[in-house]
Amino acid sequence: MKKITLLGSTGSIGTQTLEVLDYLQDYKVLALSAGKNVRLLCSQIEKYRPESVCVQREEDVKIIKSKFPEIEIFHGQQGLIELCKNKNNDIILIATSGKIGLKPTLEAIENKIDIALANKETLVMAGEIVMKRACEKGVRILPVDSEHSAILQCLADKNNKPYRLVITASGGPFLNKTRAEMEKSNALDALKHPRWHMGRKITIDSATLMNKGLEVIEAHHLFNVSYHDIKVVIHPQSLVHSFVEFIDGSMLAQVGFPSMHIPIQYALTYPQRQKGIKTDGFSLFGQSMTFEKPDFEKFRCLKMAYEAGLAGTSSCVVLNAANEVAVNNFLEGKISFLDIEKTVEKALCEHNTINNPSLDDIFALDKEIRERYDK
Repeated sequence: MKKITLLGSTGSIGTQTLEVLDYLQDYKVLALSAGKNVRLLCSQIEKYRPESVCVQREEDVKIIKSKFPEIEIFHGQQGLIELCKNKNNDIILIATSGKIGLKPTLEAIENKIDIALANKETLVMAGEIVMKRACEKGVRILPVDSEHSAILQCLADKNNKPYRLVITASGGPFLNKTRAEMEKSNALDALKHPRWHMGRKITIDSATLMNKGLEVIEAHHLFNVSYHDIKVVIHPQSLVHSFVEFIDGSMLAQVGFPSMHIPIQYALTYPQRQKGIKTDGFSLFGQSMTFEKPDFEKFRCLKMAYEAGLAGTSSCVVLNAANEVAVNNFLEGKISFLDIEKTVEKALCEHNTINNPSLDDIFALDKEIRERYDK
């Protein structure tokens, strides 16, 4: 019986993780954390009976305590860190959204607990620090993103190092739209992803292709591959989740049904495989696969992500913070869709690079950018 803590249990990845655990049935949920969806968290507590939970707001602690007096309850950022101190965990799946995932990840590493990582911002903001500490502590960082999971699966033969990584992108809802049409689009248009059901923030990132840019930065840190050797290809069908090219010119690809259940399960059972929810749900018959180059002038966020990665950690922090603020402002109707990229571009242009920033530097810079560009 493996023991797991799930941070972000009421979000898209969190709920799908619990569906995977229902199918595997050989995991014990030690702890859950949620944001403001207390009703769903209560139903999860009723079903999985964790020892501890964490909520975002202090006022929600009383609600949970009144219903489940036997459970240890934490709140806020410090509460997430407390959950990650429990050395009884075999693995912690981090599915929180935004910068809030970084400190709990570092705490889990400090306690030598393996991590299934679904939080992009952790590696985008502090990939060098996180991966170095994980290596020093012997902790595995197992990606939950479908693209990075695909790369991990293609690299199962440890004797062959990758020559080049090719990350696939669906192209999002605006693949066949002009920039003029994108400018006029509202949040409802941008949230209509053609292939994946995800949270609101990541869905908007998919519409700008910023999501793919963040994945490039993640891949650089996860697999220690130069940015020059990480390519993005548009693949609207979302059947090939990524490729790995080797030095002899051969390529391996991971192909499967576009479902997050598969990479979630692989991270939890790694390096073994088990029969899963989607085992019998995919067939190649009747499927077609097409691939094309991304348009860097149309989707400028992808271009800026490459540039930030090459510029270094502090530029990645700026890229991530400005994008989060801009996406939130767009969802609230304060700015237009293309204003997202304009906000990020302005923030990067005004930034003076910080060489080898510490964690304190990273958090201070993140705070500064959010305050400066929030509407």
